[in-house]
Amino acid sequence: MNAASKLLVVGPAWVGDMVMAQSLYRDLAVRRPDVEIHVLAPGWSLPLLGRMPEVARAIEIDVAHGELGFAKRRALGLCLRAERYERAIVLPRSLKAALVPYFARVPVRTGFRGEWRFGLINDMRKLDTDRLDGTVLRYVALGSPDTGERPRVQQPKLAVDAENRRALAERLGLVSDRPVVALLPGAEYGPAKRWPIENFGTLAERLAQAGAAVWVLGSAAEKPLGEQIGELAPDPNVHNLCGATTLVDAVDLLGAAVAAVSNDSGLMHIAAAVGAHVVAIYGSTSPDFTPPLTDAKTVCYLNLECSPCFERQCPLKHLNCLQGIAVDAVFEAAINAVAAGGGNPGVGQSRVAADG
Repeated sequence: MNAASKLLVVGPAWVGDMVMAQSLYRDLAVRRPDVEIHVLAPGWSLPLLGRMPEVARAIEIDVAHGELGFAKRRALGLCLRAERYERAIVLPRSLKAALVPYFARVPVRTGFRGEWRFGLINDMRKLDTDRLDGTVLRYVALGSPDTGERPRVQQPKLAVDAENRRALAERLGLVSDRPVVALLPGAEYGPAKRWPIENFGTLAERLAQAGAAVWVLGSAAEKPLGEQIGELAPDPNVHNLCGATTLVDAVDLLGAAVAAVSNDSGLMHIAAAVGAHVVAIYGSTSPDFTPPLTDAKTVCYLNLECSPCFERQCPLKHLNCLQGIAVDAVFEAAINAVAAGGGNPGVGQSRVAADG
C-alpha cells in the first residue's frame, strides 16, 4: 500500500469514547478499503486499539490528560510528515488535538468547530446537535461526506483472545460451569454516575444465590469498590477482580460474560463490544448520548426532571436519579439475560448453566 493511502485519526482520551470510535474505523474500512487507518492516542489505549482489526497502526502521544504539550505535539507532527497522510480526522474539539495533523502537514484536516482552531482544521464542520445527538454519531459523521444526513452506525466489535481468557481464568480461580455475570461498579467521571455500592453488593449476593458466577471488574483505583461488594456478598462465587487485570484482560474476561451490569463507563462499552447483554445504569448522563452500542441491552434510567445534568457530583445533593433504581429491577434484567441463554459462553467445561 502506498504512503498516499493513509489516514490519521486523532482519538479521544476516555475508554468508552475510544471504544465508540471503532464505529468510525469500521465505517471507514468499508467505504475506503484502500486506506490504512492510523490512530493517534494516549499510551494506555494502544493495547485496546490492538483489539480493533481496522486499525493498522496505533501511535502514542506522550502527553498527560489536559496537557498542552506544544513542543511534544510539534515534534511528533514533524516525525509523522514522512507518512504523507492524505487526510486527518480530529475527534476531540480542543485546539491541542489539532496540532499534530497541522505540523504533520496533512492536507485535509477534518473536525468540528471547536476552541480557536481555524487554520489548524481546514475542513471545518458545523456540529448539528439535533441531528448528531450522540457521541458515536459525531465520530462517524466526521468520516463521512458532509451531506447533512444522520449517519448509519456499525456497532463496535472488539477482538477477544480466548487463550488469554483461559489463562486468566486458571490464574484467578474463575473456572466454573456457572453462567458469568460481570458487575462493573466504577465510573471514572465521578460519583454522579455510580449506582450505590450497597446495591451492587445486594445484587452480587442475589445473583450468586441464583446460580451465577459474579465477576467484579474495575481498575486498581476501584479495588475498594470491589472489596465493599465482597464484604456485602461473602459468597465464594463472587470474585473481586478490580485491579487484578489489565484493560485488555478485562476485554477477554467480559467476552465470557452472559450479562454485565454497569454504570455508564468505559467498561460498559467494552462489555457491549464483546457480546455481553448489558444492563446499563444511568444517573447524571443520558442513554441517548452515550448508549451501549449493542442490541443486547437493558437500560435503567429514570429520566427525572433534573436528568441528565452531566455533573460529576449531584448538584442537588440527593442522587435520586440513581437511588431510585431498584435492585429488584436490575436483578430481573440480569437474570432474564442468563435465562435466555444469550451472551457469551463462560469459561467452564460446558456452556452456561442457563442453557441446561
